[in-house]
Amino acid sequence: MGTLFPPNSLSPLLNIKPSPSLQPKPNSVFSCKPIVSSLKKNQTLSLKPPSLPSSTSWFTHAQQGLAALAITLALNFSPVLHSGNALASEFDVINERPAKDSYLVDDAGVLSRVTKSDLKRLLSDLESRKNFHINFITLRKLTSKADAFEFADQILERWYPSVEEGNDKGIVVLVTSQKEGAVTGGPAFVQAVGEKILDATVSENLPVLATDEKYNEAIYSTAKRLVAAIDGLPDPGGPLVKDDKRESNFKSKQETEEKRGQFSLVVGGLLVIAFVVPMVQYYAYIAKK
Repeated sequence: MGTLFPPNSLSPLLNIKPSPSLQPKPNSVFSCKPIVSSLKKNQTLSLKPPSLPSSTSWFTHAQQGLAALAITLALNFSPVLHSGNALASEFDVINERPAKDSYLVDDAGVLSRVTKSDLKRLLSDLESRKNFHINFITLRKLTSKADAFEFADQILERWYPSVEEGNDKGIVVLVTSQKEGAVTGGPAFVQAVGEKILDATVSENLPVLATDEKYNEAIYSTAKRLVAAIDGLPDPGGPLVKDDKRESNFKSKQETEEKRGQFSLVVGGLLVIAFVVPMVQYYAYIAKK
């Protein structure tokens, strides 16, 4: 148990007043700094609280331990943050303005450095020759829109509010989790590409290659197909669809009926042999006697 001081024992210390002889003069060069510091020192030493019980010590250690545990759990279970476009969401993509020399927003983080370089070279050459600017966007998933087409239209309206701004602009969206894509653009872009190529890229290049997780090929082959259409060159075509149809291990109905008839004949023959042959042998044996 600590020593308890009566309340009145502290009153002299709390009401310390310097003597009149120690009061500083207003015009004196020397201030009362030594006196004040000594008073503070005396007050600090005299007003030091009595030692608390040992329970305060373990309670303090417990608080520190809980704080350390909370920090450790927060560091272990908090999501890891990555820099760059990987943190961007569909809302960030909609709200940001595209740079003039940028043609790609790889939010899904599925494109290689080589694909990004080749894509920029292809699209910058197209823009310098034909004045068409195409933006490619990859997303992991969509949460606010029903499909990629609605999101692509919203991007076009947000990035290029007026018809004049978006007239020669194109938007290509690829959603990796849903394995779907969309292509949209201004009136001049749609007319230059043509409805046939627009539908072909959406139904062939983007979904077919995305299903096999060939995202780099899906983006770059779509870009080459759009550029060829704008340049008036022959269509390079879409990806070759592999015939993954495997031979079924189940028999067809016709094969089952044929096998069933053969099985019935075999079983019937065996039954005849099993009953007739012993009877013939038995009659032959009796006839000899």
